[in-house]
Amino acid sequence: MANPITFKPQPVDPHLELERRLAAAPREHAEALLVAYDILEAAHDNGLLDAVHGLVSARDTIVGKLAEYARTPEGEAGIRNLLAAAKVLAALDPETLDRLSRSIVAASQEHRREQKPPSLWQLFKRTSSEDSRRGLSFLTLLLSGLGRSLKG
Repeated sequence: MANPITFKPQPVDPHLELERRLAAAPREHAEALLVAYDILEAAHDNGLLDAVHGLVSARDTIVGKLAEYARTPEGEAGIRNLLAAAKVLAALDPETLDRLSRSIVAASQEHRREQKPPSLWQLFKRTSSEDSRRGLSFLTLLLSGLGRSLKG
């Protein structure tokens, strides 16, 4: 009868593989490490690391104050309003919002250039353009919705 061969696997130390990878990291990831060091240095120079250290050190106090505030009716309403505002922002088309922001900047610059307020006739001419009517239509729809929501 055959005798079984005894097999005893060599013990594997997972730390050896980690040490090998750690030793090779400076060579393999030199550029990334330099960028990480630059980011760390900039964060230190601007006091960001001190602020993060303070936040971590005071986490119990901060969380306690947040929990205390969240228990108040104002805190609850604030959280609900924040969630509703996030829902509104998520529904907006980014391209439309970008065009709107550029239009606001342009209108603000044009308004600063005006020496005196426009006459009623000039205002009427402005509102009779197709773009102005489109904007007025949106505003009247917004006002109607606002009135409907205030009804209760």
